[in-house]
This record gives sequence, structure tokens and C-alpha cells, in this order.
Amino acid sequence: MENGLKRREDIRNIAIIAHVDHGKTTLVDAMLHQSGIFRANEQVMERVMDSLDIERERGITILAKNTAIEYRGVKINIVDTPGHADFGGEVERTLSMVDGVMLLVDASEGPLPQTRFVLKKALEAGLPPIVCINKIDRPDARVTTVLDEIYGLFIDLDATEEQLEFPVVYTNARAGTATLDLSEPSDNVQPLFELILQTLPGPLVDPAAPTQFQANNLEYDDYVGRLAIGRVRNGTLKPGFYVLCRLDGREQPVKITQIYGWHGLKRIELESVTAGDIVAVAGIEDIDIGETIADRDHPRPLPALRVDEPTIAMVFSANNSPWAGREGEFVTSRKLRERLFYEQRKNVSLRVEDTEQPDALKVTGRGEFQLAIVIETMRREGYEVQVSKPTVVTREIDGALHEPVELLAIDVPADFIGVVSQLLAVRRGKMTKMIHSGSSRVRLEFSVPSRGLIGFRSRFLTDTRGTGIMNALFNGWKPWHGPIQARTNGAMVADREGTAPPYAIFHLQERGILFIAPGTKVYEGMVVGEYSRDNDLNVNICREKKLTNIRAAGRDENILITPHREMGLENGIEWIGDDELIEVTPQSVRLRKKVLKQTDRPRKKQLEAD
Repeated sequence: MENGLKRREDIRNIAIIAHVDHGKTTLVDAMLHQSGIFRANEQVMERVMDSLDIERERGITILAKNTAIEYRGVKINIVDTPGHADFGGEVERTLSMVDGVMLLVDASEGPLPQTRFVLKKALEAGLPPIVCINKIDRPDARVTTVLDEIYGLFIDLDATEEQLEFPVVYTNARAGTATLDLSEPSDNVQPLFELILQTLPGPLVDPAAPTQFQANNLEYDDYVGRLAIGRVRNGTLKPGFYVLCRLDGREQPVKITQIYGWHGLKRIELESVTAGDIVAVAGIEDIDIGETIADRDHPRPLPALRVDEPTIAMVFSANNSPWAGREGEFVTSRKLRERLFYEQRKNVSLRVEDTEQPDALKVTGRGEFQLAIVIETMRREGYEVQVSKPTVVTREIDGALHEPVELLAIDVPADFIGVVSQLLAVRRGKMTKMIHSGSSRVRLEFSVPSRGLIGFRSRFLTDTRGTGIMNALFNGWKPWHGPIQARTNGAMVADREGTAPPYAIFHLQERGILFIAPGTKVYEGMVVGEYSRDNDLNVNICREKKLTNIRAAGRDENILITPHREMGLENGIEWIGDDELIEVTPQSVRLRKKVLKQTDRPRKKQLEAD
């Protein structure tokens, strides 16, 4: 008991923190399998927590997800958090639901920038940590050095004495083993379960306090509508009437129809839950993240949660290209509008607004990668859509124009410090910190305007030969930094509809880099390549070789075609200019000019100049 509060020993709420690809989802798999959640004959796929197809293909976690495991009569609620910076908003909200964290670190790579960001939030919240060093079977594992790096990181983040005395467990998530001592191998994850029960506390609750439940996350269910996921802070929650304390201070009577908990990955309906439980409640359509469901007689709101500001905007519009409707199922602006507003209900870090054009909507999010995931999800569902070049959200503060600024953490081999500094200097980036970790790699921190990072990722990976790691975090608003140089090269634009033969591609490849393979169908206004100069070039990419009846020795040229540059969705978003769009359909990603007709384009530029 602490000041009338008591700890629940029958439950543990923990979050798993890790960098992208350090194995947290695989470890949760092993914990689920070994806790007896699944039937002996049940077919279960790998990485069960990555339920989206995109998550499984890319090997990343996009949405924070919940699961629950029973071990020796104790319910362990586990929240698997995203490791990617664009989904950092999911992490911050998750930490307010849990009482302890498990920091998962790769035995070879050590703690990386995103680990640092999430761990900092957890330590500031006073959460006790367990450190789990994963992938100890790697041939290049350096367990002792990585443990020293973790201690250094904790000290750097001002951890308390108690937090510095963290217990360490060594795991091989793929094999499903955990041990507290490397000299004593194990064949299961039982030591990890035992460590969680012994060292992480149960929730601290006040049984006499009136009911309070805060919505930390939102989901949408086709049968019961909007689901608010969060933790019961105080009192008991059961279906019935309550008061919703809105973020603007209003109080609104509401009715909870159903309450769900988790058993493994399945949602199960519950009759009542008490303080400390993590649950999903249904029945309140109009609820936002951070709002409190409170007792009718004593409606007391909990402190509001902070959600990261959206910084990047793109315009989504219905496809109006000459081939619109050939490949997709949903092509009208009405369908596009319904789908985007549905996405906004599930994804709180997105904002969808109307524009002056009736068939176009402005969508703002945390980064271009987050918006690319939304577009990719829509195309897989059968939507055809056109999207514009990403722009940054600005605001006026004290009469001056301000723009969002990111804290960019970069991890590169020491040889590439000059290359990276030069790349970012052009984009108005300022170096704020440089850390030599003793190895051949260096950690750099920059303050960069958000618009300077549009299109930066691919250049960065190319120039560091794939060895660089970067993470960007929103770092407030600063006065406008001035112009940033955009793409310097023009575009090669098809001037007619047809099919691109090898003959035409061979003769055009010396003019620049082509984006299409021989045999690709094109239409007028479609961008087919990057021109080597700074202006656009209209090209006849459908030109066939003229055939004659006269046979001449030595007239046939040997056609050698350079491999084209594949323009996927993310590359396209980074590449396009202000007067270009990306046409996305279930089968194709095409780059095009906003004005398709060649004769109208110069006139439009002239009008803009006037």
C-alpha cells in the first residue's frame, strides 16, 4: 500500500522498445507460442504481431498492437511498439499505458538512434526497464561491448540509480530461448517470463477512486464501430452510462456497449474490468485520443496526451489520366473521400481536409514514409489515386512564418562524415552533435527543416553506399530557413500514346536516365525518364525503326540497353516536382505531368510567370 494505493500482483503491463529489425516481433512470437496460448494443432504464421501485409513484407511494425499472455496465473499485457520514426507518435501514447518496459537490443548493432528516443521517453516517465540482448547467435555478436554501450546510453539519458540497476536477459528470439547467464544455455523463454514477474511491478491502483479510463489508441471495427483502447486508471469499468470528458473541457453523456480484453491475439468480451487492466471499449463513436471516460457522479478528466504534430502534406485526388479506371475498382472522388476519412478515424496522426478542388483532399502526416504506407494500403484495396509532391505544413508565430524542424540522428562510418555534412548543408541542416563511439562508426545529430528531408533518404543511402542509418524526430517550429535547392534535372516526357520499343529507348538513353523498360505502354504527358539538363524534354519514345526493302551491309546497329531506374512509390514521391503527379493504381505506379497536353504546358508556365 502507498498512500491508499495498492499494487495488483495478478497483472503486468509492459511495452517492448527496440529499433527497426532488432527482433521484437519475433520475440513476442516465441513468448506467445511457449505460453500455451495457441492450440497444439493450430496453424500460426511467423511474426503474428505484424498483421498487415505491408508490415510482413517490409519487416517493420507500423501500428502499436496489444496481446496478452497467461503465465503462472499472472496476465502479462504486452504492447509491441513501432521502431520507425514516422510512427513515433504510436510509441509515446503506448508508454502511458504500461508500468515497465523491455528494451530489446541487437547483440551486434547495439543501441541505435530510435532506441534512444523511445528509451528517453520511458525513463522520463519513471518506468523500470529490463534489458534484453537479442540475436546472441550472430557470428558478429559483441555482447559485452553492447552491454557497456547500453550502460553508457542510460547514463547519457539521465537514468536514476534504480533504473541503472536493470536486470539483463540474453535471448535468441528465432530459436525461442532466453538465459540470464551466457554460460548456461536454455531451451525456452521461461527465464524471461520469470524475470518479468520478479522485477517489473504490477499496476498501482486506488480501489476507492471513481472510474477513469483514458483512450490511448483508436481502432475501427466493422461490427461495433470505433474502439477506444486504453488503460483503466481508477475504479471499475463495465457496460453502461458514463461521462466523456472532452479535450476542450466539455462533458458529454455516453454509453459503453461492450468491453474487450485480449487472450493471445484474440479479442474477448468482458463483463467488467478494474483499475490496471488494458482494454478496448465500444459504443462511443465520437471519441478522440487523450479523452477520459469518467464516473457520472464524479467526472474528473485525466491529463491530456500529446500527439506529434503532422508536418508533411500531400494532395490526394481522383485519377484523371487517359487510362483511369482500367486497373482499379474504386476510381471516383466520392470513394476516395470515404476511404481517407475512414483512415483518419483509425490513424490519429493523420489529418484530412477539403481543398478548393472538389475531387482533391489535403492529407497531412508525420512524414513522407507514413503517407506512402497509406497510399500503398489503398492501392492494394483496389483504389486508383493521384498524389502531389509532399510539402511542409507552416504556421505563423508572432507575425513571422515558421516551419517544422526535425532532429536528425545519423549513424555512419567515419569515412562518410564529409559526404553527409555536405548533403545536409545544401538542405539547411546544422550539425549539433558528433559522437565517436570508439568503433569505426560515428553518431551525428543535425537540426534540419522538415522539407529538407523530403527526398533525402534515397540520396543518403546512395552516397553512404547503404551503410548509413538515419532517424528523424519532430523538434518544434523555427523561423523559415529560406529556399532549399530542389531537383536540378528536368524530366523526359512522352509526347504521344503508344508502346516504347527498344529502338527508341536505345536512342534516348544518352539523354538521361530512363524509368521504363522496353515494351511499356505510355501516354502523352507521362514522365518516362530524368533529362540530363535542367529543362523538360518532350520525346517520342514510341519511334519504331524504319524498315526498307534495301539491304545494306553494316547498317544494323547493335542495340544495347542500359537497365532502367525502377520508380516505385517512395522513389517517385521523392523525385517529382511541383508540376508533376504520381498516378497510383493496383497494378502500376506512373509519373506524369499535371498538364498532360504538350501544347498546354508552356502556356501554363507562362501564365504562372505572369
